Amino acid sequence: MNEFWPVPDALAYLAGGWRVRRSVRDLASGDVGAFEGATVFLPLAEDGGGLLHHERGTFTWRSVARPAERTLRFLPGPVPGTAEVRFADGRFFHDLDLTRGRHVADHPCSADLYRGEFTVLDADRWRTVWRVRGPAKDLLLTTDHTRDEDPQAH
Repeated sequence: MNEFWPVPDALAYLAGGWRVRRSVRDLASGDVGAFEGATVFLPLAEDGGGLLHHERGTFTWRSVARPAERTLRFLPGPVPGTAEVRFADGRFFHDLDLTRGRHVADHPCSADLYRGEFTVLDADRWRTVWRVRGPAKDLLLTTDHTRDEDPQAH
């Protein structure tokens, strides 16, 4: 993926529904898992605007499938067109600037470091790759998002 698709406004681009497929690889053990589901970015009335991100689907790990979900807040960033991503409880997660079509963000979590690379492929597809390294984890998580024209179906 050498070509990136610049996005002038991250929040406007992300708004709506997306189909999600994620592979999870434990590089230490060799275990491989997968998540399949949907993400919807809905307008937030509080926090000065932004989007409420809710992901829901099925995570399969070691042949066991379980329901999985998470919620994040994507708030307007300090520079127009950028975003600040926060956990559901308000803690800072990472910044997001897609104005060049690609962004790298770090998130320290205890002694582990999460490094995320966000790549916009076109108007309807984007990818995140999180590399997690530290004493507790050695993971590679790759998530492909494809725009869903009917987000209410999820």
